[in-house]
Amino acid sequence: MGHSIQIRILLLNEMEKLEKTLFRLEQGFELQFRLGPTLQGKAVTVYTNYPFPGEAFNREKFRSLEWENPTEREDDSDKYCKLNLQQAGSFQYYFLQGNEKSGGGYIVVDPILRVGADNHVLPLDCVTLQTFLAKCMGPFDEWESRLRVAKESATKSQWLQEHPESAYNLVNSPHLKPAWVLDRALWHLSCDVADGKYKERGVAALIENDHQMNCIRKIIWEDIFPKIHLWEFFQVDVDKAVEQFRGLLTQENRKTTKPDPKQHLKIIQDPEYRRLGCTVDMNVALATFIPHDNGPAAINECCSWFQKRIEELNSEKHQLMNYHQEQAVNCLLGNVFYERLAGHGPKLGPVTRKHPLVTRYFTFPFEEMPLSTEESMIHVPNKACFLMAHNGWVMGDDPLRNFAEPGSDVYLRRELICWGDSVKLRYGKKPEDCPYLWAHMKKYTEITATYFQGVRLDNCHSTPLHVAEYMLDAARKLQPNLYVVAELFTGSEDLDNIFVTRLGISSLIREAMSAYDSHEEGRLVYRYGGEPVGSFVQPCLRPLMPAIAHALFMDVTHDNECPIVHRSAYDALPSSTIVSMACCASGSTKGYDELVPHQISVVSEERFYTKWNPTASPSNFGEVNFQSGIIAARCAINKLHQELGAKGFIQVYVDQVDEDIVAVTRHSPSIHQSVVSVSRTAFRNPKTSFYSKEVPQMCIPGKIEEVVLEARTVERNTEPYRKDANSINGMPNITVEIREHIQLNESKIVKQAGITTKGPNEYIQEIEFENLSPGSVIIFRVSLDPHAQAAVGILRNHLTQFSPHFKSGSLAVDNTDPILKIPFASIASKLTLAELNQVLYRCESEEQEDGGGCYNIPNWSSLKYAGLQGLMSILAEIRPKNDLGHPFCDNLRSGDWMIDYVSNRLISRSGTIAEVGKWLQAMFFYLKQIPRYLIPCYFDAILIGAYTTLLDIAWKQMSSFVQNGSTFVKHLSLGSVQMCGVGKSPSLPLLSPSLMDVPCRLNEITREKEQCCVSLAAGLPHFSSGIFRCWGRDTFIALRGLLLITGRYLEARNIILAFAGTLRHGLIPNLLGEGTYARYNCRDAVWWWLQCIQDYCKMVPNGLDILRCPVSRMYPTDDSAPLSAGTLDQPLFEVIQEAMQRHMQGIQFRERNAGPQIDRNMKDEGFNITAGVDEETGFVYGGNRLNCGTWMDKMGESDRARNKGIPATPRDGSAVEIVGLSKSAVRWLLELSQKNIFPYHEVTVKRHGKVVRVSYDEWNRKIQDNFEKLFYVSEDPSDVNEKHSNLVHKRGIYKDSYGASSPWCDYQLRPNFTIAMVVAPELFTTEKAWKALEIAGEKLLGPLGMKTLDPDDMVYCGTYDNALDNDNYSLAKGFNYHQGPEWLWPVGYFLRAKLYFSKLMGPEITSKTIFLVKNVLSRHYVHLERSPWKGLPELTNENGQYCPFSCETQAWSIATILETLYDL
Repeated sequence: MGHSIQIRILLLNEMEKLEKTLFRLEQGFELQFRLGPTLQGKAVTVYTNYPFPGEAFNREKFRSLEWENPTEREDDSDKYCKLNLQQAGSFQYYFLQGNEKSGGGYIVVDPILRVGADNHVLPLDCVTLQTFLAKCMGPFDEWESRLRVAKESATKSQWLQEHPESAYNLVNSPHLKPAWVLDRALWHLSCDVADGKYKERGVAALIENDHQMNCIRKIIWEDIFPKIHLWEFFQVDVDKAVEQFRGLLTQENRKTTKPDPKQHLKIIQDPEYRRLGCTVDMNVALATFIPHDNGPAAINECCSWFQKRIEELNSEKHQLMNYHQEQAVNCLLGNVFYERLAGHGPKLGPVTRKHPLVTRYFTFPFEEMPLSTEESMIHVPNKACFLMAHNGWVMGDDPLRNFAEPGSDVYLRRELICWGDSVKLRYGKKPEDCPYLWAHMKKYTEITATYFQGVRLDNCHSTPLHVAEYMLDAARKLQPNLYVVAELFTGSEDLDNIFVTRLGISSLIREAMSAYDSHEEGRLVYRYGGEPVGSFVQPCLRPLMPAIAHALFMDVTHDNECPIVHRSAYDALPSSTIVSMACCASGSTKGYDELVPHQISVVSEERFYTKWNPTASPSNFGEVNFQSGIIAARCAINKLHQELGAKGFIQVYVDQVDEDIVAVTRHSPSIHQSVVSVSRTAFRNPKTSFYSKEVPQMCIPGKIEEVVLEARTVERNTEPYRKDANSINGMPNITVEIREHIQLNESKIVKQAGITTKGPNEYIQEIEFENLSPGSVIIFRVSLDPHAQAAVGILRNHLTQFSPHFKSGSLAVDNTDPILKIPFASIASKLTLAELNQVLYRCESEEQEDGGGCYNIPNWSSLKYAGLQGLMSILAEIRPKNDLGHPFCDNLRSGDWMIDYVSNRLISRSGTIAEVGKWLQAMFFYLKQIPRYLIPCYFDAILIGAYTTLLDIAWKQMSSFVQNGSTFVKHLSLGSVQMCGVGKSPSLPLLSPSLMDVPCRLNEITREKEQCCVSLAAGLPHFSSGIFRCWGRDTFIALRGLLLITGRYLEARNIILAFAGTLRHGLIPNLLGEGTYARYNCRDAVWWWLQCIQDYCKMVPNGLDILRCPVSRMYPTDDSAPLSAGTLDQPLFEVIQEAMQRHMQGIQFRERNAGPQIDRNMKDEGFNITAGVDEETGFVYGGNRLNCGTWMDKMGESDRARNKGIPATPRDGSAVEIVGLSKSAVRWLLELSQKNIFPYHEVTVKRHGKVVRVSYDEWNRKIQDNFEKLFYVSEDPSDVNEKHSNLVHKRGIYKDSYGASSPWCDYQLRPNFTIAMVVAPELFTTEKAWKALEIAGEKLLGPLGMKTLDPDDMVYCGTYDNALDNDNYSLAKGFNYHQGPEWLWPVGYFLRAKLYFSKLMGPEITSKTIFLVKNVLSRHYVHLERSPWKGLPELTNENGQYCPFSCETQAWSIATILETLYDL
């Protein structure tokens, strides 16, 4: 948590197109692009148009970013490329895989706004804006040129008359001609209605009812449509076409073409849109209508068929036009209804030429004339170019579609909500399409950017995106921190985001008027900004999350209906207060504060705004001052809005007190002060609606410092409102009573305030209101009570050791607990890794063994670990989402149980662990004194500080491979801490007293010194405690990865020697049972043990010394009783030799206590253990059909399915991995004996009464000479070495065993041969090995694990269910444990084998293999990150599906993945 620079990480994933996702960042942030799991290992290049420092932005110029790999290793899972963001705007990125584009998106960097004489920064959340209409501002000779709007242009603009090509007109857009004809016809109808010509047909100039509306519909259908024949623009002249066709048919040398069934006769639209100007393709006609001879009768018949088809096509166009006309009438009448009849509409009154029946869609800058004369103009270019389309917007349309382009019928169907004062500009696709328009608008934009810090894109959705991009790029060249506010009506957040991301919009206008009640208004406040009160502190380095656009929340916009009409005048004050309390920019429109009781029309308003005069009287309609409307209150709430934004009141809580009262809290997470506004809205007019006198009491947590503002909307005795002729005047008879910065007892709105305490350290003030009438607001400033304030300050002071974030609001005091004067890192640095296991981990059964348990969260579940990781796993889930409603947070707010559990659990232990507990307890002392709603946040801050420190301490005690490794390596290495621990009673047999450096502790009961070596749990939670914790096989498969690679050499030595002490019958126990309850029923553990000794000798400095270490033999003979430590010591090399000798001699015994007391499922013969070495081949063999001596050790348990006592996978004979491991051991001992490091050169055995010596050299050669001959399944069917060619299922693989009692088992494809490849690669021919690995990859490799059996095998089943008991022999009681489910640990060996042999196959194959390895491992990384256990599971079901019966974290799974990364 030590970063202070803010870093955001954007994970790139294959084919992830994020163009509709908004990523917002601030200047000064660092953005890192990292590879997601789907891209790990691939050659990816990231490109961006974010410029080099000091270079100008060019949207089209992309550059590639350099990858940085912090570890500088082949494992580059941490590599990233970065941008240091110092420039505002919208920037694009994309990435290539090789040469293929694989994904991309945009980032938006906020501008930094500066204001005032001192040029101070104005945060975006401080912005308060007011919309003015420039034309209502009165004379100011430069307003006109400065404040025009860049998107549409005024109809009468001089430059448009000079450059009519800049608009959509009937020359450049002839497809609009039919719509223009309809528009003119409707204008003439409107004039006739205005002149009273339709009175006798039921339509007077004043339209007042539905009957008149129906009459208008009738007139349009009966008089207008039949007269203008719009369908003719889309039809063919039948006679003309038939004549042309006849002429072609009667040509002398007419070619006959074959009819093409795909080509049908269709109308070709006349590009000039003349009546009956359309045509058809005569070649298609000639190929379709073929006369059977050249006689006149045949020609006539053919022509009449052609004529009939043309008439049919024309009729289709007529029908289509009818459909358009129906829509046009509906839209037109809808418009008439809104403008003339609707209660919420403008009620325009009688139809006149100024207020026609419907808004005109096109300009007509000529004298009035009959419609037929007007129509002749549309084909005269120098007149038609001035017939231009007006702009507007289309309800529910796709905003990315240009509705004026060909293919759109919006103008014809009258679907445009039209702005009659502006025309639609025709930019085309690029500047060359309309050079003057682009140049003119660019110049205009540049002038605007020179004089203004911000621009508003009104109706941004109707601006072509590429045009807006071009103009904003020009503006940002002059004003790099341009503030871009936009209004969008796309109807969808995805579409909004396209505009916001492409244009780099700083704030989107959001409308409070969209709220239908006060509850919805409060919800909008919550939605548009801030985080919840008591939110968690987010780390400086974190993922970049999709955002919603920054809001400019407006109580009213110039397009909204008037809120006084829509709600009531009394609502202006409370609603503007609610809006102003939002944690975002806020805004209003001129006229709202003055209480103008009508919408100020952008188009038709001609009057000026009122002037400011401090001494104006209410009767002076042209002037205003602080007594007018809500101006005085607005001034106060704007000032407050600025303060809250500037001082970091970023947390928001909205409380709906009752149906009309909304309380909004803004809270500062650093100083823990709150500002609480209580607003009583008046959506209904209080004069005509009932409002209760009873106002609910309110409880405000903390101490009220002052009333910042109280204001009530009241009537005053002046003349009522009348509309002034010259000024845009408001309601003079309504004003506000306002008082600022007063004490609570001076308030006229609060009746009384009582103080109650809720728990020992939480003040609550109960507020009773008396004058909170509709239209009133009161705003309180609230602090924590002084005691809690001090406690927070002290906590923040101690948290600064973890993060500079806590500096603000911190308080240094001298009288804290002495332990807090010591930095946490120096207390915790004394912890050993074994102690860290107790502090960080330990699952339920481990804790229960020590008399404790994991903390249980009511209504949820228990923690996975009793240590800090249990808490951190949940916090990691809820912190990024700020999920304060989670049962975990509820539990923290409800009481101190969890807090006490964390510290008491550690204090109850001794030494440094207890010191860590005491430090936490001292911090929690202050935590308990702060308000409960803040406890989750500070509990998390304390824990995350301690936790990250503890992880660093763990890594510092590990190898340089871990310390300098990737995040993935470091997090995997924690598996070593997770799995290696010491309980109350030690799990390992005692080591020889003469061995040096054995860890000891004082026994709490006997007070005597005792050994406390760590043991390795096989997996959590199932194999973590009691006799089921330690398994020989699991321990030694995991030991290299978890202890040697991590540098825990002493612990590795002690475990090797402890198990050596339990050697019996030449075997190492399967289940250790502290040695005294050991079971010697596995054939492979001894070979894994030997492999670990070899690895230890090679990896540890002076590792060969272990061979001379004393081993305290528990069983010096097979039948001796267990001896206590030190009774009989032997050097390790003698124990090794004994194991080798016993195998060569042959091992045969029956397990002690054979029967149900040690195994309730085993059949009698299964207790007979055999192992030996084949004299011919040198292969180790053993087992029988009723026991299972390798890791695939599932014993049948179901009586019902009749598999009880039958091993699913006996793997008797010579199992391939055991042959590989024994070859590795023999080869190694041979090398040591040749150097005289190992004193034995041979094993001596008795055979047939004679002493026989077998040298390690001979044994080594035998295995080498026979392995591939007997284990490789040749691709040649006639191979002489193949004894059972009828059993071969797949060729080019290695057998799973040799000499099994069921010969077909030898031929099953399983992942075990890859183990032999890693430990004894010399046994394999490179090309054969590679082919076998390719087959294993194709058939067995799953998302996380390896299938344990070929899916083509008849007994394959990939889903393990240990609880299922049915009649299915192959499945019941989990019989298929190793017959398909995907185990993780073999993946490590598969990948390591691939890496080894790929290097022998050549550089191209090596690089492909490295990619495969990284790609596979990335899935483990994702699992590790997401798992609450912070581990890798034992197995998954088919195709990586979760298996509920698997251990959630397994030692060997973590170990072999770590080994793969080590090899990489």
